[in-house]
Amino acid sequence: MNKPTPQLAAPVSGIQTGYIMRLLYIALTLLVCVHVFGTVGYMWLTDHKYSWFDCFYMTFITVATIGFGEIIDMTSNPPARVFTVIIGILGAGNLSMLFSVVTVVLLETDLNGTLRSKRMEKNITRLKGHYILCGFGRVGRNTSHELEATHRHFVAIDEDYNRLAEHREKNPGFLSLHADASDDDVLLTAGIKEAQGVFAITGDDSRNLMIVITARQLNPMIRIVARCNETRNIEKMRKAGADAIVSPDFTGGMRIASAMVRPHVVSFLDEMLKSEHNLRIEEIAVPADFKPRMLGSLPIEGCNHILLAVRLPNGNWQFNPDKHFALEPGHTLIAMANPLGRQEVLAALIEAAA
Repeated sequence: MNKPTPQLAAPVSGIQTGYIMRLLYIALTLLVCVHVFGTVGYMWLTDHKYSWFDCFYMTFITVATIGFGEIIDMTSNPPARVFTVIIGILGAGNLSMLFSVVTVVLLETDLNGTLRSKRMEKNITRLKGHYILCGFGRVGRNTSHELEATHRHFVAIDEDYNRLAEHREKNPGFLSLHADASDDDVLLTAGIKEAQGVFAITGDDSRNLMIVITARQLNPMIRIVARCNETRNIEKMRKAGADAIVSPDFTGGMRIASAMVRPHVVSFLDEMLKSEHNLRIEEIAVPADFKPRMLGSLPIEGCNHILLAVRLPNGNWQFNPDKHFALEPGHTLIAMANPLGRQEVLAALIEAAA
C-alpha cells in the first residue's frame, strides 16, 4: 500500500511537470545521440584503426571537455579534427541544455520541501496517543490552539495548502498532511492506528460523515468527535460511529443564552481559558490494571490541580470525593488542572498500578 507523503510545497501543475520532463528526456536522448554519432564518426574517419571503446572515449572526453590528451592520432587527419570541433560544439550545447533542465526540475519539485516532508512523515510515525484534525478551517484552527495550549500532539489534514502553510510559518513543529482526510491511506499515514482521537471538523457535513465512517473502520476503538452544521444530520453522524457530535449553531445559541442568564459562570470559564496557566477541566481515566485503594493514599495533592469529581462506570457521579473514597479501575477523575497537573495525576495513577 502506497502511503501519501505530507506535501510542504504547492504542487506543480501536471502540464508544467510533463513539459519539463519531456525536455529532460530530449536532452538525455540528444546526449546519447552525440556520443553514438561521435563514436561511429571516429571509427569511420580513422578507417577502423582504433577500437570502438577508444572512439567512444575520445567522444566522451571531447564532450565533457576534460582535457586529457588525444588517444586518437589526428596529426595527419584534418577531417577528424574538424569532426572533433563539431562534436565539441554539439556536446557543449547539449550539456548546457541538460544542466539547465535539471536545475529547473530541482527548483520546480522543491527538493528542500520534499526532504522536510520525509522528515515530517517520520515524526508522525513516532506519535502515539495523538489526535488527528480533519479540516483546518476556522474551527480546526481554534481546536488546534486548544490542543497546543494543553500540550497535546496532533496531526492536521486539509486539502487547502495555504491554510496549512500559514500556520506552519508561525509554528515550525506543526505536523500536517495536504490531502483528503476521508481517504484511508491518508488517515493511516496520520497514524490513526496509534491515535487517541479523530476530529471530523470540515465545513461539509457529507465530508465529515465520510471521515467518521472511514476512521471507525480503520480503528474501531478510537474516539471520534464530529462537527455537524445541520441538526438533521446529527443522527446520521451518530449511526456512522461518531462518539460526540457538536453543532456550532446550537452550541453558539446555548453560549449566548448562558452569557445572559449566568454571566459570572461564563466569565469564569472565559477567564480560565485565557489564563496564562492554561487551566482546564480535565478528565483522567484510571488505568485498567490499577489496584483499588483509598483516594487519600495516592500522592496527588498539589497546587497544579483541584479534584472536582469522579465519574463512576455506571454513569453516576461522586462530587468532591473525600480521602476515604475507594478509587477503582473504570473510574474517571474530573479535575481542574494545568498541563503539569494533569501529568502529575496521571503519573500517580500509573505508579500505583505498577
